[in-house]
Amino acid sequence: MSIRFYDTKQATTRDFVPLIEGKVGLYYCGATVQGMPHVGHVRSAIAFDILTRWLENRGYEVTVVRNVTDIDDKILEKSTASFAEDFEGDEDYFANEPWFALAYRFEQEFASAYDTLGVRRPTYEPRATGHITEMHQLIATLIERGHAYPALDGSGDVYFDVRSFPAYGSLTHQNVDDMQGAPDADPRGKRDPRDFALWKGHKATDPETASWPSPWGAGRPGWHLECSAMVTKYLGTAFDIHGGGLDLRFPHHENEMAQSMAAGHDFANFWMHNGMVTYQGEKMSKSIGNTISPAEMLELASPRVVRYFLGQAHYRSQLDYRPESLAEAAAAVERIDGFVANALARIHGVGPTDDFSIDMHHFEVTEAFESAMNDDLNVPQALAALHETVRRGNTALAAGDLEAADEAMQQVMAMTYALGLDDTIEQGGAASSAQGAALDVLVAAQLADRAAARAAKDWARSDAIRDTLAAAGIVVEDSADGARWSLKA
Repeated sequence: MSIRFYDTKQATTRDFVPLIEGKVGLYYCGATVQGMPHVGHVRSAIAFDILTRWLENRGYEVTVVRNVTDIDDKILEKSTASFAEDFEGDEDYFANEPWFALAYRFEQEFASAYDTLGVRRPTYEPRATGHITEMHQLIATLIERGHAYPALDGSGDVYFDVRSFPAYGSLTHQNVDDMQGAPDADPRGKRDPRDFALWKGHKATDPETASWPSPWGAGRPGWHLECSAMVTKYLGTAFDIHGGGLDLRFPHHENEMAQSMAAGHDFANFWMHNGMVTYQGEKMSKSIGNTISPAEMLELASPRVVRYFLGQAHYRSQLDYRPESLAEAAAAVERIDGFVANALARIHGVGPTDDFSIDMHHFEVTEAFESAMNDDLNVPQALAALHETVRRGNTALAAGDLEAADEAMQQVMAMTYALGLDDTIEQGGAASSAQGAALDVLVAAQLADRAAARAAKDWARSDAIRDTLAAAGIVVEDSADGARWSLKA
């Protein structure tokens, strides 16, 4: 069965065929580490983590590159004393903190958030500041080919000449004459206001440490140039997939593609973009107070539940957060985990102290799940297939058909593994995690006995088990998907 992805550039869904048989090169834009991770960053990382896992599930060897933008106007601005004073009392910002210390500190915050939510580390995670030489080489090539020029005002800036590249605007399907000017530098040094900066000459207000020598004068790279230089170094001049958030299509990705192709590179074969996260249908904005951060989500729910919520929508669609969203995700995760714990206890006799391991490589997803994921990573349909398998497994358990229940359990575990739900890092330390796992198994065993009693119409036994659990502070709710349990508030 072929895999199909939506290609933003061609505005159509088409068959995915890698440039090199059996191998996939994937680059997606990481963070500009100017502050704490926001929910949009994490949603994007989860979307491309799911993509990576599914490609690997299909047998591909995937090389993943995710950059770190650790030099940028905003990073420099936020490291200055005057800016930090605007955040007095905010522990995220320190007055007079060196820009590189600020960038590194927030880089670690991103790494921690990704790890907690089960986003695997990329094959390579290059920093912009480590690739200045490659950027100089790309600029020189563009100047030589007539697509870039030093600023006309002697500032030391170097600009990409957008009108020298006839295909400029083709990624976002725009006409260059309809575009606004690029706001990344003073337009007085540009031939056209839309020309964008490849290199930014050093200014008196910039820290001396935020400057590198170049043939055009001391300075630092432009944002768009960084990604083109880094992806070429690690994936070559032609690679399979370039990804990122929908908000990066213009100007960032448009400019990346233009400068790379103008340099003679084929660049990305597919462009994939994930949708934004909104709050009750509105764009999140600190100014109106309708934001929620990954850290705040993790205070309300477990990492497994947060990952389920952030990954449950189709990656190209808008994901809307509402106050009840995490509770709904928690109920869905509980149905999945309750069935698996039930099956493990009933079929395999797994107890809280048992050393039990499973080789997931022998488990296979259902045909419905595979078909959904092959269709442009249709996670909503894939989750529907997963929950249908949970229902089938619960029905088999209730009927005493342990063979069918075991098959369903293996399929469910294969599907949660493919979605990355099993790699989240639960909070609260090893002791609390062990206690939670033990409780899951013990309650699952009780619910399995209760299901058997109900199947045999032994209502007295069923009620007695329910009463025992209630006395221990455990609430049992019966549903079409099987019994669910939760702790009393």
